[in-house]
Amino acid sequence: MSQAEQQAASTAVTDVAPQCPKCGADLSNDETYARYRVCGACGHHFTLSADERIRLLVDPGSFQEFNRHLVSVDPLVFSDRLPYRKRILQAREQTGLREAVVTGIARIRGHEVVLAVLDFRFLGGSMGSVVGEKITLAFERAAERRLPIITVAASGGARMQEGILSLVQMAKTTAAAKRAHDSNVPYISVLTHPTTGGIYASFANQGDIILAEPGALIGFAGPRVVKETAHTEPVRSHSAEFLLEHGFVDQVVDRRRLRDTIALILRLLQARAELPERTTASPIPQERPTRRAWEVVQLARRPDRPTTLDYIRRISPQFVELHGDRLYGDDPAIVGGIGEIAGHGVIIIGHERGHGDPIRRNGQALPEGYRKAIRLFALASRLRLPVLTFIDTPGAYLGEGAEERGIASAISESIAAMTLLPVPTIAVIIGEGGSGGALALAVADRVLMQEHTIYSVISPEGAAAILYRDAARAPEVAESLKITAADLKRFDVIDDIVPEPEGGAHRDPDYAAALLLDAIVRHLGQLVDQPPERLIRERWRKFRRMGQTNTYLRELVTQEVSELSALVSRTFGSLRERLPFTHDDTEEHLVTPS
Repeated sequence: MSQAEQQAASTAVTDVAPQCPKCGADLSNDETYARYRVCGACGHHFTLSADERIRLLVDPGSFQEFNRHLVSVDPLVFSDRLPYRKRILQAREQTGLREAVVTGIARIRGHEVVLAVLDFRFLGGSMGSVVGEKITLAFERAAERRLPIITVAASGGARMQEGILSLVQMAKTTAAAKRAHDSNVPYISVLTHPTTGGIYASFANQGDIILAEPGALIGFAGPRVVKETAHTEPVRSHSAEFLLEHGFVDQVVDRRRLRDTIALILRLLQARAELPERTTASPIPQERPTRRAWEVVQLARRPDRPTTLDYIRRISPQFVELHGDRLYGDDPAIVGGIGEIAGHGVIIIGHERGHGDPIRRNGQALPEGYRKAIRLFALASRLRLPVLTFIDTPGAYLGEGAEERGIASAISESIAAMTLLPVPTIAVIIGEGGSGGALALAVADRVLMQEHTIYSVISPEGAAAILYRDAARAPEVAESLKITAADLKRFDVIDDIVPEPEGGAHRDPDYAAALLLDAIVRHLGQLVDQPPERLIRERWRKFRRMGQTNTYLRELVTQEVSELSALVSRTFGSLRERLPFTHDDTEEHLVTPS
């Protein structure tokens, strides 16, 4: 950042604001402003000092600062209008801080964390050698003590008065964040106004979960730098909301909800309840008539059938949705986040049809959706959380942009990622499971199907159009494709059938969710304590066997025996009609008259 910006930032005062700069409201008696430094009228978020930020985030009296003694020197003997040493002394006097970051250990709703909070008032929150060192030490403390770490960024970037020594702090802090990742330490990164330059392009972007405050200016190059070097005016590209839309932050969270949001995330990440290893399955009543395949297709596609979000709200009401693929965008056709099943933290991912909402595209996902899933698979792997997926799609989206952004590559990578997850995985088909778009979320230790769902290489209409050039013959093709749960259980493609309420899940979504939760808990209880190596090995063996000759031979023999039995029955019946006979008491011998 420029020297003028640094000087202005160092003299900024956050506790005097007679009116809101956004809406002009008088804030002198605004309780929301007094407590949170947020305009009660329009929600404008003011800049906070590190002390104010810590007070709002942590449990009272729980913060214990460490590494306060580290202070900056002047390695370059730098001077512009003021010597660098004098700037440091002025910043200390004006802020009461020794440096631009405060680090320590605290509790948030009882959860112990390591905290690193930047203060924009101290030379624009810029990162010099000491800031980089203190942040690195914070990551190392978190890894050593196996504690979650939370960083709160507010910075203009690198501290140019320290030259290249400032630049290389990007490498040091990023590497420290990565090492914490490898130690399976949860990392939540909070981006506030402003977050730019070297801090945004280093550790702050390594968060497992990245949250941003509303209206925050966030970007690699600050607006002034963009204007003077690229000769363009950044309009929307530097806002928290723009980054959410384009897949680079998980949520934009109002400061008034930030503490509770972080506390909920920490609780879900650390939830480890005991799950039953065995429970009694809920059998499908035998008296129910067997439905033809086309009837099941119609039930699976019903617009009022419960969707992924409908089930999540019922079986995991504390779900925290995470957004974005960190590459291009956020696809609403696939939802994902952190949830809780029977007291155990899980990562939940699923297709979302949206009951007609056009942004969901009937669950037909873009490459960004599958890459979001891959990102969440990686999060589950690092934090040792089981993965639960819901499949409900006619197939991947094949419209404009999907091919150029790599839909086939995204599906392939999602399949590959699931095969190697070192955590329990359960996939549930809750509607229509169509082609590779469905399989991308279905390579799991346990694959379950609700009673009235389908899973197929192609839609019946598509198969009829190819085979007969007549999509109207879809009902008869549906029978031949063997796409129902009962069919696929016989082929060992799925592991279990989850019963539905009489007439289908749409008749009683609450009961359908209860039946589904029972099945999920039962199978998760069988998997949760298995070693990662065994999970990966058994998952491979399971899919390796699919399609082998013996599987089809067994099914063929079963069909042949059934057909032969029917033939014998018909022949025997015909014989009885033509020959008079009686039975003895045991009905074991035919006795012809003498």
